[in-house]
Amino acid sequence: MTTKGINHLGLTVRDLDQTTAFFTELLGWQLLARDDNYPRTTVSDGTARLTLWQADRTRPVTGFDRKTNIGLHHLALEVSSEEKLLEIAEKVKAWPGVEIEFMPEPLGGGPRKHMMLAEPGGIRIEFIWPAGQ
Repeated sequence: MTTKGINHLGLTVRDLDQTTAFFTELLGWQLLARDDNYPRTTVSDGTARLTLWQADRTRPVTGFDRKTNIGLHHLALEVSSEEKLLEIAEKVKAWPGVEIEFMPEPLGGGPRKHMMLAEPGGIRIEFIWPAGQ
């Protein structure tokens, strides 16, 4: 192998402050860096690290369409328990700007469960509890 895994994932977002708050305030991730000149932030949950880039608002911005755009389909974040998945679901449904695609439901034949949403900056996120699989 020539690589060792993902160092970080860079994502362009509609609103840098809203997306950064989604990860740090709602999910409890740590803000590692902020550069307002570029502008970008870096956030981490201690395992995953994301660099969030502000989309250029002086130009037309196009939201992601999972059926027609090339690139990131969604970001899947694993949670430790079914209870944690349900807790996150309750928090995100009350968070401003979140668009929930579906609340927690069985994945395949279960017992795994997942939910899908778009955070305020437009990134499609799946939260998944793998049920030991």
